Amino acid sequence: MTSPIVRRSNQSGQSKEPERANSLLLASRRFAAWAAEITLVVTSGLIPFGIGVYANSRSDLNRVPLNPVLVVTERAIARPLALPVSYGIRNVAWPTNILWTIALLAPVTLSWWQLYLLAKTGSTIPKRWLKVRVVNEQGKPPGLGAVVIREGVGRWTVPISIAYLLWRYSFAFPNLGLFTFLSLLMIVGEGIGLPSRRGRRALHDQLAGTHTIDVLLASNRQAQSVSGNDEAEEWQEGNEELAETQTNHSPNLWRRIQQNPNLTLFGVGLTSMTAVLATLIGTQVYIQIQQSQRTTKQINSQQFLELVKQLTPNSGATNEQRQSAILAMGGLNDPQSIKFLADLLVSETNSSLLDTIQQALTTVGPQAIPELKNKNQFLVSELESVGSTATKERELRQGRLQRNQRTINKILSVYSGKIEGVDLSSTQLGQSGTPGSSFFNLVLDSLDLSGVKFKSANLNQASFKGSRFRSAGEDGRWDTYDDVMADLSQAQLQQANLTDANLSRVLMNRTDLSRATLNRANLSNARLYDAKLNSTQLVGADLRNAVLEKASLTGADLGDAKLNEANLYAARLGRATAIGTQLSFANLTNTDWQGADLSGAYLDRANLSNANLSATRLAGAVLRSAQMENVNLQNADLSLADLRGANVTGADFKGAILAPSKQDPADQFVQTPDLGSVSAVVQGVDFSQAKNLDAKQLAYICTQGGIHPRCP
Repeated sequence: MTSPIVRRSNQSGQSKEPERANSLLLASRRFAAWAAEITLVVTSGLIPFGIGVYANSRSDLNRVPLNPVLVVTERAIARPLALPVSYGIRNVAWPTNILWTIALLAPVTLSWWQLYLLAKTGSTIPKRWLKVRVVNEQGKPPGLGAVVIREGVGRWTVPISIAYLLWRYSFAFPNLGLFTFLSLLMIVGEGIGLPSRRGRRALHDQLAGTHTIDVLLASNRQAQSVSGNDEAEEWQEGNEELAETQTNHSPNLWRRIQQNPNLTLFGVGLTSMTAVLATLIGTQVYIQIQQSQRTTKQINSQQFLELVKQLTPNSGATNEQRQSAILAMGGLNDPQSIKFLADLLVSETNSSLLDTIQQALTTVGPQAIPELKNKNQFLVSELESVGSTATKERELRQGRLQRNQRTINKILSVYSGKIEGVDLSSTQLGQSGTPGSSFFNLVLDSLDLSGVKFKSANLNQASFKGSRFRSAGEDGRWDTYDDVMADLSQAQLQQANLTDANLSRVLMNRTDLSRATLNRANLSNARLYDAKLNSTQLVGADLRNAVLEKASLTGADLGDAKLNEANLYAARLGRATAIGTQLSFANLTNTDWQGADLSGAYLDRANLSNANLSATRLAGAVLRSAQMENVNLQNADLSLADLRGANVTGADFKGAILAPSKQDPADQFVQTPDLGSVSAVVQGVDFSQAKNLDAKQLAYICTQGGIHPRCP
């Protein structure tokens, strides 16, 4: 066999330094091209996203529900990264929906376009600029399949998967900063490459069978070899012959099978026998399990029938015997016994037996809730059918409903922290508000109610003091995707007591919390879209980052509450008390505060565009750098308010009090900002485009350092 012809240079020692320099130059241009590609992809998403954020902050744009594609994408990203996912109704400005969709699609489209160029030409646009090309073993463009393996598997999937596993199962979880650092470290390490027969190559090049070449150097070598075409052809023929020889002698699975037929048959036979044996064993185990379940069910059915006979009115059993039978039936814990006990709870009149029935159902636990819920809804419909007139029949049905409610209350209390997924939607567990209604009061204080579904349930006047409606989930870490939260959306919680309750991130859209007590409750990141909080006590409550869009807080007490960065778009807060309330960076566009008391409130950098602050008290309020475009401040008291840096373009100051008056001794508890001097209140504020400024207001503005064209 003819051996390949290999050309050797007589000056190999002298060429090492130029080759090393060329290698470093190529590496730097490869990195620059990769950085440019990533920058283009990231920028294509960040620009429309940033514009969308700005559009969403505008108050003059119509708001629409977030695109479902964006919601699904957000949840898909949140799960593996252990992020708290946004859920429920979420409205954004209509251009934001379009721009954020573009921000999602543009990077994907640009990435695929770059992959297509790389597959067909060997270069993306940045690689073409920097004279870098990717080729296969034949020196041709790699093709789409090789590019997908090179970029999708080698460059991204492998290093990021390793980084994710190290992050997820180490002390670093769920710190996203450390995950980002590990990912960059793995990507750079993979790009440095591993030694191979053809020099140092990155893993993605080795997987795809590609090489990165210097276009300039290749062109120079091609020009230098024009005079030696014969030798080049001889070199190419020798290489092709060597490649063919290596291919013929390379190990091949099919060839091994042909060479060892007996061993192959033995392997196939052994695998088949193992599969058959595993199938037989699995089938036998399944049959035994099914037979055991049938036997248990049959025994339970026989025991159930015997117990039912003892509980019939004509059985002649004593009270003690009937109580024993009821407790034994609770121990069966099967659907038919649970249903029988739930029915017996309604029909029985003996007080001692009723207590025993309740005890039996409590022993069954959360498994009894679905049947009790069905019975609850049936009893409510029965009660409504007899009308509101106080009659003996109504009292009888009220008593039945109360027994059902007490049993549910007992189960929730006993199994605190073990009732995740319990569904009490549309269940009557509170006062109906109609004359002669049930007098039962739900009491679930200091309990773990995480994961319970109270959607559309009646929980009026219930007590949840210190209870938790949210837990950390399986990973034991807060603010991750698997956090367990109750669902209180559309529930009736009028006059309920939720003092010190943990309702963080809980879904409470369209929930009625009128006249409820939520003092010091944790409502951070809670979803309260279109909720009713009229005359609600929220003193010292934590509502940071909460969504209160279109919520009604008329007459609510928000004293010392924390509403930093909360979203109160178009919320109604007329006559609300917000003394010392923290509203920094909050979205208060289109809100209605007419007649509210915001004395000493912190509204720095809040967005109050188009808000109605007429007849409000803002004495000592901090409004530094607040957005107050087109805000209505008619007859508002702004004495000692700090307006430095505020944008008051289009604001209506008709009848507003700007000059500080002598402080009422009764208001000395209101903490005013440290201004140093009164003149700093409006110093540097541009009132040029403010509306309805009278002569007295202008005089005060001009003398205190404000800006207006009429100032001397």
